[in-house]
Amino acid sequence: MSRAIEQIMLTAPVIPVLVVEDAAIARPLAEALVAGGLKVLEVTLRTAAALDVIREMKQVPGAIVGAGTVTNPAELDAALEAGSEFIVSPGLTETLGKAAIASGIPFLPGIATAGDIMRGLDLGLSHFKFFPAATSGGIPALKALAGPFGQIRFCPTGGITQDSAPDWLALDPVLCVGGSWLVPKGAPDYAAITEAARKAAQLA
Repeated sequence: MSRAIEQIMLTAPVIPVLVVEDAAIARPLAEALVAGGLKVLEVTLRTAAALDVIREMKQVPGAIVGAGTVTNPAELDAALEAGSEFIVSPGLTETLGKAAIASGIPFLPGIATAGDIMRGLDLGLSHFKFFPAATSGGIPALKALAGPFGQIRFCPTGGITQDSAPDWLALDPVLCVGGSWLVPKGAPDYAAITEAARKAAQLA
């Protein structure tokens, strides 16, 4: 399972973190991001439309669509039913961790402390989302956390920008970053989103 999540994390340097209110824009939005070179799409379960958005985006050739903001086994089940290809959570509980592992889905749980990482290691996990990255101590904190856990790989998410992403990606244990800057709030400008995705894809 850790190999599966690692392959997803290595697909592109940035995973767009998407909050989509309207399933009608899901497919063109996914097409714009994939056209720019970002195939891995995290659809957060923060909106009523999220599960339909996942179903729509999965129709786009090349897109690898997962669910984010998954916080409990019921949300995990709903995300799986919608066809999610990976699961991202803001934190890690034993209940969610065991359910995700039992499902066999590639799983990227959020961590912010050494205790979080140790809980994940106890469950057999080795790949984590460092969240919220910018406010949890930033790059110095991640470097310090990575020290005692040499085998762990990270996807920092939260407060990362096109300008700061290269500094995070330069760290050895960081395989990719999560970014919400690619799709600004408001009516989507698909050409601008493709261009932002292209710039982000070149950060590798």
